[in-house]
Amino acid sequence: VQLQASGGGLVQAGGSLRLSCVASGRTSSNYAMGWFRQAPGKERDFVAAISWSPGTTTYADSAKGRFTISRDNAKNTVYLQMNSLKPEDTALYYCAAGGYRRIETAYTYWGQGTQVTVSS
Repeated sequence: VQLQASGGGLVQAGGSLRLSCVASGRTSSNYAMGWFRQAPGKERDFVAAISWSPGTTTYADSAKGRFTISRDNAKNTVYLQMNSLKPEDTALYYCAAGGYRRIETAYTYWGQGTQVTVSS
């Protein structure tokens, strides 16, 4: 499975971005999808995950109420809608496919990352 993330960019605090992650290859497998992020000098952290079906979701506390993860299985795409962005959301955002968990080791496949920068 190959994952291609996109949608990152530079946005002012309070703004919004929608990240997308398209899966290709062995997409017939019913993977859960997750988003993680890594800020400079910090470890990669869990952001949100969504199961294959029925699309159960879970979020990091930092994302609750501001971010929404969704997926379109017909398009092999997962989205992360990010609203009310804060400078501390600045990071390289990765999508991943694997188990429905909050830990990196549950995910088998990783995208290349898309940069999100939030200015104050």
